[in-house]
Amino acid sequence: MRRYEEHHCWPPDAAMLGPPPGGDGDRDDDNATAHHQPHENRAVVVAASSSSPRHLVLACADRLHRGDLDGARRAADAVLSLADPRGDAADRLAHHFARALARRVVSNAAAAGPPPPPSTSAYLAYNQIAPFLRFAHLTANQAILEAAAGRAARRVHIVDLDAAHGVQWPPLLQALAVAGRAEADPPPEVRITGAGTDADALRRTGDRLRAFAASLSLPSFRFHPLLLQPSPFPAQQLAAGIELRPDETLAVNCVLFLHRLRGEGGAEEFLRWVKSMNPAVVTIAEREEGRAEEEEDDLPRRAAAAMDYYAAVFDALEAMVPPGSADRLAVEREVLGREIDEAVVGRRWATRGFEWWADAARAAGMAPRPLSTFAVAQARFLLRLHYPSEGYDVAEEARGACVLRWQTRPLMSVSSWH
Repeated sequence: MRRYEEHHCWPPDAAMLGPPPGGDGDRDDDNATAHHQPHENRAVVVAASSSSPRHLVLACADRLHRGDLDGARRAADAVLSLADPRGDAADRLAHHFARALARRVVSNAAAAGPPPPPSTSAYLAYNQIAPFLRFAHLTANQAILEAAAGRAARRVHIVDLDAAHGVQWPPLLQALAVAGRAEADPPPEVRITGAGTDADALRRTGDRLRAFAASLSLPSFRFHPLLLQPSPFPAQQLAAGIELRPDETLAVNCVLFLHRLRGEGGAEEFLRWVKSMNPAVVTIAEREEGRAEEEEDDLPRRAAAAMDYYAAVFDALEAMVPPGSADRLAVEREVLGREIDEAVVGRRWATRGFEWWADAARAAGMAPRPLSTFAVAQARFLLRLHYPSEGYDVAEEARGACVLRWQTRPLMSVSSWH
């Protein structure tokens, strides 16, 4: 199998992709907010020694929510002094949340820029030791393949709203090449418009994908980078940079993208614009982080929901990766730590799940395109093959989503729409 190389990237999952099936918190009050004496700092540390890391993190979030910046800073410092970043899952989780809250105290949230993106090695390690990205990519790819096959498409245009390192697409390209050889027909022409905010990363992604396509004898492959400026609603930028052609089957890939859109109606408005392009398929993959009715400006509640979600993620990593793993520590620091920072600072809708995204898609005029039995079966095979832990499983949601779970706790959903 040909490899799509970037440092230690895994081989693509093309062997799994196939043709469509024939048939189908407690509040910790601090009254001293005006004048803080040294003995108060000692009191916080003494109290911290008898409190759980989670309790201290939520106390910090509560103080920050109430505007007690000094109290929030002391609570965050207490967690950072007690929670070992190399300790057990609870300690590591608390450490990363305390770091994010401390950063919010210092930067005042509104003026805080995003933390630096994860290194390539950390991103690829995340793809190795955790199934979340591979599950999302594999399942979305199968939905795209089936939509293209259903239309007997000869030209496919994929709009990838977050091209990242491009690791989603080699399996799909290889599946198309293999299917073309098996059917003695040339594979369809594939054009990817890859959006992102890092020009150098987009250039490298395009170079790698073009080289990989050439190795598969797919000379018609095209990759068009689309550089976006950070924006809470990027539809206008996307509309200006996307070239639509009437003879192409259009697929819009929204993997870990919609949570970035701001405002109560942001996702619905954006999906309405996507619908206006008349795509054959829209793939949506998002984290299952909480309940849709939770309010974005309620920091303690948002922090509690995020802690519940990432507690399951950290437990899953701990069960799969040996203690002291350098890869796991890098992933937690650079990938998950960044996600936690975004959730705490409020640059994304942190408390959303499949029901909320499904409601937004329906309100935008979309209809579900249920994932096939084959798509669900290959997601389960992915877990058995690469992540053989009894804690992971894949469930089918009643409204058509495929959900990755840890100990029955939903962590990520993938759905398909048109």
